[in-house]
Amino acid sequence: MDISTIITWVVLIAIVLYVIGIYNQLVKLKNRADNGFAQIEVQLKRRYDLIPNLVETAKAYLKHEKETLESVIAARNSALGGLQQAARNPGDPAAMQSLSSAEAQLTQALGKLNVVVEAYPDLKANQNMAQVSEELTSTENKVAFARQAFNDGATAYNTYKQSFPPVALAGIFGHRNDMSLLEFEDSVQIQAAPKVSF
Repeated sequence: MDISTIITWVVLIAIVLYVIGIYNQLVKLKNRADNGFAQIEVQLKRRYDLIPNLVETAKAYLKHEKETLESVIAARNSALGGLQQAARNPGDPAAMQSLSSAEAQLTQALGKLNVVVEAYPDLKANQNMAQVSEELTSTENKVAFARQAFNDGATAYNTYKQSFPPVALAGIFGHRNDMSLLEFEDSVQIQAAPKVSF
């Protein structure tokens, strides 16, 4: 073997290893973002599980506020459906928008419930209501942290995938679409700490 053949083989091996490195980095970043969404899913499911407890506790006190309680449950079910759709394909723009809209409706319904609860001092003082509210507030904070971690992971994936030379190879490796960030419609609400007080 002459020196030019050796150099050619070394260059070819280096290129193959570089391409393999790009592929592995794309997979790693995509998996990191998917894991970030899985954390959001865990926290949102916990939130959705707490809401029926909140409604059940409030039912005894809010007999003539049936419409408010039903709207909270309907918004919760809609948000759960949005989460299930987004979980099938984390980062899909349509799924993220659907989840975001459903979450906005749920937040609005919970806000209305909060206003109603304020008018019932006995309910505000109820130990079960206080406990569920505390757990819901804690979960809201965890959702915010998980959402930020997902968005950071999705941004890292998108940035790497869009840079050169990965952009030339990403489509070949099946990484055609960017991951959409999970944005909530009320950006002021995102920046403020979640508040759930009953």
